[in-house]
Amino acid sequence: MKVHLKTLGCRLNEAELETWAQAFQKSGHQITRQVEAAHLIVINSCAVTQDAARKSRQLIRRIHRDNPQAKLVVSGCYATLNQDEAAALLGVDLVVSNKDKDQLVEKALAELNMEVMPAMSTEPGEISLFTRGRQRAFVKVQDGCRYRCTFCIVTVARGDEVSRPVQAVIDEINALHKQGITEVILTGVHLGGYGSDLGNNLSDLIKAILSETAIPRLRLGSLEPWELPADFFTLFQNPRLMPHLHLPLQSGSDTVLRRMARRCKTEEFAAIVKQLRAQIPYFNITTDIIVGFPGETEEEWQDSYNFIKQTGFGHIHIFTYSSREGTKAATLPNPLTNEIKKQRSQQLHSLANEMKQAFCQHNLSNTFPVLWEGYSEVLEDGRQRVFGYTPNYLKVASVINNDESVENQTINTKLMTVEENYMVGEIS
Repeated sequence: MKVHLKTLGCRLNEAELETWAQAFQKSGHQITRQVEAAHLIVINSCAVTQDAARKSRQLIRRIHRDNPQAKLVVSGCYATLNQDEAAALLGVDLVVSNKDKDQLVEKALAELNMEVMPAMSTEPGEISLFTRGRQRAFVKVQDGCRYRCTFCIVTVARGDEVSRPVQAVIDEINALHKQGITEVILTGVHLGGYGSDLGNNLSDLIKAILSETAIPRLRLGSLEPWELPADFFTLFQNPRLMPHLHLPLQSGSDTVLRRMARRCKTEEFAAIVKQLRAQIPYFNITTDIIVGFPGETEEEWQDSYNFIKQTGFGHIHIFTYSSREGTKAATLPNPLTNEIKKQRSQQLHSLANEMKQAFCQHNLSNTFPVLWEGYSEVLEDGRQRVFGYTPNYLKVASVINNDESVENQTINTKLMTVEENYMVGEIS
C-alpha cells in the first residue's frame, strides 16, 4: 500500500509526519510523494489562526479531488477542535484527534481495513525523510502546554503536557544518525516545559543527547522565554548545540504582554538575550511578534517597536492579529482597525529587514562550518548554486561545478557578501 502524508503548520506537525512515515514503513507500507498514486492519505491539519483552519479545509477538499479513490485520514489541531466538521467533509474516512495521534497508524490500518503486507516491511530509511531531504530531521520530544496565552488556540487543541522519555528520544536520534541525518531539531508545543511530568527538564534531555548520541548538530525549536533551567545557557559551550534560539516575544510592551498572559516581561527577555550574546559570539536570536493586539495603543506600539529595535533580531515572524474564536483575546475590548494593523505591520517589516541585514553584515568575513543541502539551482553557465546553513542559522549560497556535490557535508565556508535572501560563501 502506498501512503501519502501532508501537513500544514508548525515544525511539531512535521515531526509527527516523520514518526508516522517510519511507522507505516515498519508495517510494510510505502511512502509516496505523489498524491495521485496513494491508497491512503494522511493530513496533519493546523488551526493556529482562522486562516490556518480555512486552509486546512481547503487542503482536505483539494486532496480528495486529486485522488477520490484514496482513503483519507485527518488529524491535527483543526481536526481536534472541529471534529464533527472535519468528519463531515467530503472524502474524509477517519478523524484522529491530537490525544490519539500516537495511535494514528494503528487506527488507520485497523479501522480502514488496510491490508498489511509484511513482505514489504523495511527498516526506516531515507525515503521516510520526505519533507526535508537527508540532512536534518525534526524530533518531537513533548506535546501540550499548561499555559493559556490569551491569543493561543493551540494549547486548547493539544491538551496537557506530555514528555517523551529521555531514552526514547536518544534511541530515535541514534536511528536517524545511522540513516545519515546530520542535524536534529527538538520540537514541542512548550519545549521549555519538557520533563515537567517526568521529574527532569530540558537541560537534562540536552545533556543526555550530547552524551549518548554522536549526532553532529543539535538544534532547539521554538522555545518560550521562561522557566529555562539554571544551567541552560552553559550548554551552548558545546559546539554541537547550535547557537540559535527562536524565542517568541510577541510584543515589546509589558502592558500588552500582560493582556496576552505572557510570562516573560521585556526586562527578563533582554536579560536572556544579553546572557546568550555575552557567552557565544554571533548567537542568533529570532522571534515572533503579534502586531495589532486588541487595545494596543499608539504608546504601547511605540514601546514595542523601540524594544524590538533595541534588542535586534536575526529574523522576525510577523503576525497581524486576527480574532480566533475560542480564545480569551477574542473577547477583549477595543479591537484595532485593519488600517492601523496594516500600517504597524509594514513598519515592523521594514525594521525586521534592516535588523536581518545588520546581523548578516555582523557575520561577514567569518568562517563557519556550513551544512550543505541537496537542493541546488542550475546556472546559465552550467554550474550550480548550492545552499546550506551556518551553526547560527544563516542561509548561505555558493557556486560549484556541475560535477561536484557537497550534499550533507559540513564544510568550512567564509562569508563573503550579503544578498537579499542569503549570504554568499566561499567553500574552503
